[in-house]
Amino acid sequence: MPLRMFYRVMALVLPTNALIIHFVSHSIRAAMVKTLGCALVLQAGYFASVLFLIWRSGSLASAAQKAKHCDGDREVRRQSPTCREDEESTFGCRSTACASPRFARQ
Repeated sequence: MPLRMFYRVMALVLPTNALIIHFVSHSIRAAMVKTLGCALVLQAGYFASVLFLIWRSGSLASAAQKAKHCDGDREVRRQSPTCREDEESTFGCRSTACASPRFARQ
C-alpha cells in the first residue's frame, strides 16, 4: 500500500473512530486515548506490511539469481571434475541447486 493511500485511510478511520467512541462513552478523554491506540495499531500494521514487502522482494531476487545461475550452468560442458557420468547430458553437469523441480527445464 502506498504511503499516500495509508494517510488517506488513516485520515478517514481515526476521526470516525473518535466520533464513535465519543458517542458511545460520552468521554472526550476515552475517545482520545482509544483513537491514539487505533493510530498506533494502524502504523504498526503499515510497518509490518513494509517489512513483508522488503522480505518478499529479497526472496524473489534470490530466486531470480538462482535461475540465472542455472542458465549459466548450461554453458559448462563436462568441465567439472566432480561431474559423474550418470549426471552428464548434452549440456554437461547440473548443479544441485538447479536440479530441484522448481528450476527444472522442459
